[in-house]
Amino acid sequence: MKGILKRNAFLIFRVQYSNMKKLFPFIILLLSISVYSQKITTRFEQSGGKQSPAYFEIVDWWKKLDQISNKVKMLTMGPSDAGFPLNLVMVSNDGDYNFQSIHKKNRKIIFIINGIHPGEPDGIDASMLMVRDIVINKYKIPDDIVLAIIPVYNIGGCLNRSPYYRIDQNGPEEKGFRGNSQNLDLNRDFIKSDSKEARSFAEIFHLLDPIVFIDNHVSDGADYQHVMTLLVSQHNKLGGAMGEYMNKEFEPGIYALMKQKGYDLVPYVNAFGDTPETGWSEYWDSPRYSSGYATLWHTFAFVPESHMLKPYDQRVKATYAIMQCFIAFTEKNGEKMKALKQQTIQAEKAQAEFPVSWTLDKSQFATITYKGYAAEKKLSDVSGLPRLYYDRNKPFEKQVPFYNYYKVTNTLQKPTAYVIPQGWWKVIDLLKLNKVQMIPLQKDTAIEVLVYHIDDYKSSPRQYENHHLNNNVKIAVSKQKMNFRKGDYYIPMNQDANRFLIETLEPQAEDSYFAWNFFDAILGQKEGFAGYSFEDIAAEYLKKNPELKAKLDERRASDSSFAKSANAQLNFVFQNSPYFEPVSNRYPVFRIVE
Repeated sequence: MKGILKRNAFLIFRVQYSNMKKLFPFIILLLSISVYSQKITTRFEQSGGKQSPAYFEIVDWWKKLDQISNKVKMLTMGPSDAGFPLNLVMVSNDGDYNFQSIHKKNRKIIFIINGIHPGEPDGIDASMLMVRDIVINKYKIPDDIVLAIIPVYNIGGCLNRSPYYRIDQNGPEEKGFRGNSQNLDLNRDFIKSDSKEARSFAEIFHLLDPIVFIDNHVSDGADYQHVMTLLVSQHNKLGGAMGEYMNKEFEPGIYALMKQKGYDLVPYVNAFGDTPETGWSEYWDSPRYSSGYATLWHTFAFVPESHMLKPYDQRVKATYAIMQCFIAFTEKNGEKMKALKQQTIQAEKAQAEFPVSWTLDKSQFATITYKGYAAEKKLSDVSGLPRLYYDRNKPFEKQVPFYNYYKVTNTLQKPTAYVIPQGWWKVIDLLKLNKVQMIPLQKDTAIEVLVYHIDDYKSSPRQYENHHLNNNVKIAVSKQKMNFRKGDYYIPMNQDANRFLIETLEPQAEDSYFAWNFFDAILGQKEGFAGYSFEDIAAEYLKKNPELKAKLDERRASDSSFAKSANAQLNFVFQNSPYFEPVSNRYPVFRIVE
């Protein structure tokens, strides 16, 4: 009996030993990964908080983290103007980086972008530290949270490094450049999408459909005691239940969580040209900006702005802390936030009127605690004239007004649909990029539509981000039956994109495609006349149309300059005749109203 037992024991040992031999390399690999992961450091840490890594070092670092941890996956996404693709790092406890699967599991996605201004690299380093800590189990994210991080958004600016950029900023030793490879400020490009980065971003944003969006920055402006400031989706513009939640719960919740971490958070100090101790207004984040763009898509958006004059290590740590606060708040409140998002989407599908312009309401304000330094004057060593300086030997704390209410100044009725002719393909491409539902007409079709004519507008005299913005737009509206061709696009207004469509296709909206010059070709008259030849035609036309002759006489009588100009009078007849081109100043997006 003993012999049998011994033989069985020996066989069991042999089997176990054989299995151990097979598992041994795997165990060694796991142990080596574990040991290596404990030693993962960053340029920021190696330099004592004084340096931030260059672009290729950043990419290599994230690739290595991807290799050693199944919680991290680095994806190659769309192109940038720099010639390198945008990278997207997905972080989750179960290692799932499939977008469809993540949405099916009802995960809460927090989308973070860094380095939109690479001279402000705090988020670049803070994200590296945070995800490294997740990998080594120093910091744990909830199972139902997925982080999606663009390590560097403005790759061209990150490649263009110098110790002389952002000279007012206290570190790091070298910084990237604000402009991208086209010298565009990418935080003004989310509607016009002149850059490949913006177009790639739109693809990523719609794949993720995040509940929270974070765009990490560093502030400019006044000196004060606060290490971190925060710009949020403006609550009146976010509107409805989401706007109310942002103002009453989400934003205060982040303040409370940051307080627990030892940071006295304050709204982004939007005081330029003035000192902030008398208060300031909330920054207006129109859709050209990242947070304003996210607002159009029912996402809670935030722009943390660390204070430029604080040491770099303090700023990075504060950026890390505020990202942890967003994660903690979303863990606790994510289901309610997602419900509010869906409620807002459904409400906007049925919404009859949409606001398109707002103005600051100075009759309402919040009272906040501001910790500043005394603003004083002394003689400049450069000019010999009085200059502003902040005396850090005179800190103060006081309650100041924060003007964070905006009121609607113009609303528009939502049409049943828009129609846009296929020739305006640049705009059509941007609509497609933003996942707008559009139906190409299957045959030539006559449709009764509301037509806009641009009666007046102002255009900025100097370029702004490669454009001359149109504003103060005045329109005339008429109803016409127009012929559209097969392949023109019918855009129904019962979709998730309703708000995006209103604020891009209505010419009076601040960041509409008309404002950004996509339709400027309609403002230039293409057909004209030779005066000597048109004289006889005009005279004959006036004989046949006495009502126009009466208008001409009336204009001559009331306008002496007009009365002295033969060409002006000929042009008056031309513009009020069928010889004048019907497309001049006619806005080429048409409204169907039932």
